[in-house]
Amino acid sequence: MRSMTEIVGLRGIRTFRGIGKRAIPRVQSSAHLDLYILEKERERLKKEAAVLEKRSLTIQKRLEDIQQQAKSLARSVPKVKDLSSTAGRRGKQGSLPQRWKTQPLGY
Repeated sequence: MRSMTEIVGLRGIRTFRGIGKRAIPRVQSSAHLDLYILEKERERLKKEAAVLEKRSLTIQKRLEDIQQQAKSLARSVPKVKDLSSTAGRRGKQGSLPQRWKTQPLGY
């Protein structure tokens, strides 16, 4: 099953502008405008890449902090006896073990 980050969204759709196709053939005078537009898009993408890199570093740092906290908590928690192995067992005559107290419920 694919996660939400693997699903292609609207950002992945190429438009006519993104592809560079036009209904009207290019004229020589529009080359300057095209260069300007491409330069602005390149600057915008560089800024977005920098933001994504910074966010990725922040996420990695947080993941490391969580891992360290989990290790320290795992060391501080005393090991307890596994109660699940005795919880399913019944004592003599099919009753529950002594430590379980039961109370009937009336409806």
